[in-house]
Amino acid sequence: MRFVHTADWQLGMTRHYLNGEAQPRYSASRRDVVAGLGRLGTDAGAEFVVVAGDVFEHNQLAPRDVSQSLEAMRAIGIPVYLLPGNHDPLDASSVYTSALFIAECPQNVTVLDRAGVHEVRPGLQIVAAPWRSKAPTSDLVGDVLEDLPADGVTRIVVGHGGVDTMDPDPGKPSLIRLAAVEAALARGAVHYVALGDKHSRTEVGCTGRVWYSGSPEVTNYDDIESDPGHVLLVDIDEDDPRRPVRVDARRVGRWRFVTLRREVDGGRDVADLDLNLDLMPDKDRTVVRLALSGSLTITDKAALDARLDRYARLFAALRLWERHTDIAVIPADGEFDNLGIGGFAAAAVEELVATARSDGEDADDARAALALLLRLVDRGVA
Repeated sequence: MRFVHTADWQLGMTRHYLNGEAQPRYSASRRDVVAGLGRLGTDAGAEFVVVAGDVFEHNQLAPRDVSQSLEAMRAIGIPVYLLPGNHDPLDASSVYTSALFIAECPQNVTVLDRAGVHEVRPGLQIVAAPWRSKAPTSDLVGDVLEDLPADGVTRIVVGHGGVDTMDPDPGKPSLIRLAAVEAALARGAVHYVALGDKHSRTEVGCTGRVWYSGSPEVTNYDDIESDPGHVLLVDIDEDDPRRPVRVDARRVGRWRFVTLRREVDGGRDVADLDLNLDLMPDKDRTVVRLALSGSLTITDKAALDARLDRYARLFAALRLWERHTDIAVIPADGEFDNLGIGGFAAAAVEELVATARSDGEDADDARAALALLLRLVDRGVA
């Protein structure tokens, strides 16, 4: 048998730094990935889809977001099993118990709203560990593994959260204890563990049976999410008593969140950065965060600013990573000698240059004023 393992759809997610119309496109892309699982699943012969938590970004979504999300799930066609996670737990305000969700939930969608065994068909079960609050006080996956028999039934565990062997704070009570999971796998009580919460595709342990699928569409920069944009096609051989498993990753995401770290110490470095940005494909689906360091003249800094202004209009978002950006701007000797101005204006420029070279509190303002002057001169305004 074959099924699709996915997680962390987080439908309704917003990113404050996206350019105006880029946010609606990003939201639509997240829904399109969900709807596209129908074709992927049908072409691959998958029986169903399991979503291992965080289907929605949170429980207080606008009605339009809920309706559009449910319509995307309807388009999948094959059965879809939704696990509430830490973003959308089954608490008093749960989206899953709202009147709108209940009224518009498609027939192919089932919420795994009860901990324990859910029968998919004779001989095949899902073992669910839904979140009921944002702060569980126990290992929810470990709780549902207790007392499961090794009786020949194929079982897929669907859980959400961090695993103790991968978390920097292994003492948290809600962490999934890998030893208990692997013990249940070893005795044949369960055969695959579909996890959500980590947004990058990740194998857990060494059994080949415990995986995070990652988010099907990127949600953060590449230094945080190393391998997003996938779903997993999982095969379990039910004819073999050992239930061997094969996992095949399929890339479905179309967006990229990229971090560029560059040294800029002159016009050539600025030109190289310009070329890097120019060659990036799919700019309308790419978010760029720049970490720049170095020393530039006023002229080179003005050229850099002009290029970044242009690319900010082309990319879904382009911004400086302020904590990791440190550019010293120092006027070069003779940099303002050939502006073709004289008298009072020339004296004002000399004063600005002197201030820009100082360490005074007005130095940054003076550099900005000189950069603006250069840009105006280039445009024939000054």
